[in-house]
Amino acid sequence: MKQQIKYFDYNATHPPLPGLLQKYLDEYETEFYNPSGPTRFSLKRQGRLEEARKTLGKLTGCDPKGFVFCSTGTEANYLLSFWAKKFCSSIAYVSPLEHSSFYSALEAVGISYTLLKTDKTGQIDPDEVRKRFIEQPGPVFSLHAANETGVLQPLEQIGSICQEFGQKLYSDLMQSFAKVSVPFSSLNGFTFSGHKLGAGMGASAVWFSPKERKEAGWFQGGNQENGSRAGTENSPAILALVEASEIQFQEMERKNQRLLEFRNRIENSLKELGASIVAENSPRLPSTTFCLLPTDDLDFFMVGMEERGFALSTGSSCKSRSREPAKSLLAMGYTQEEALRAIRISTGMFTTPNEVEDLISAISEVLRLL
Repeated sequence: MKQQIKYFDYNATHPPLPGLLQKYLDEYETEFYNPSGPTRFSLKRQGRLEEARKTLGKLTGCDPKGFVFCSTGTEANYLLSFWAKKFCSSIAYVSPLEHSSFYSALEAVGISYTLLKTDKTGQIDPDEVRKRFIEQPGPVFSLHAANETGVLQPLEQIGSICQEFGQKLYSDLMQSFAKVSVPFSSLNGFTFSGHKLGAGMGASAVWFSPKERKEAGWFQGGNQENGSRAGTENSPAILALVEASEIQFQEMERKNQRLLEFRNRIENSLKELGASIVAENSPRLPSTTFCLLPTDDLDFFMVGMEERGFALSTGSSCKSRSREPAKSLLAMGYTQEEALRAIRISTGMFTTPNEVEDLISAISEVLRLL
């Protein structure tokens, strides 16, 4: 990947896999037919989308008919919430670590929910889920990998409890799909996005059991996506998403061994500089470090890193421009002052050992100047 900056913000968006999106854009110049059209040319294009669903089915072990393509992760979360509403007769239980779009989606479709608790481990407790179910059962919504901390939730345990009580478990997999192992069989619905995998922006997906899905989704007025999501499909982006998924699944184990080595090197160096690692001992993405820096001058720190050619973030990309504490950190029990000292470093497929060493040197240099 050619770039002018040293990129450590993979959780915000994954750099495009070389040539992938261009491959499908070039193809689109001659195979530009609307998949919903009546001609054999359109039917051939529609066939490509159905093959894409089958590929995702093979990768995940899920029914291919359950995959619905849409535009963004936010839209995917709205679709998931829309279809899940019929299983929310009274109350739903939601982790306090979700992306803001998920809370908005739940509220938009009229799902009443209670937030589960977490602590400085960054995990929700399956025992709390069980206690809640004894009092009043309801479906659970929990992301798999937290956007800021990278902490992995115990979805398999929670899923077993949900099955025991006859409840559903839904998950935002934006940060974990094709990056770490996911207990797909424990989930009744999930969402993921192409730009988190190196496919470029423009396509995301939701999986929801076709037997439990309403025919019409959040967007209505067309029969696209087998009647589940009105609007002409962005076929180049969808095909890129699926191929990127295949590549990431194939590279997962080898890549994660390398990223874990990078994470250990970065975190050991950060601790030597006086930083503390958030949820250090919890199961986490091998790619993600969320830490509290030993300085209150976070704005100056970020400027200093940018001047040295580094891209990292202060948290979730949708909130990182606003100097507000990460709600996930507050939910975990950190103070507002502590939360305002947080930075996120995330690595990925194209990160090199030299870049990691340069990052460590730059952080050390900038902290000394503050």
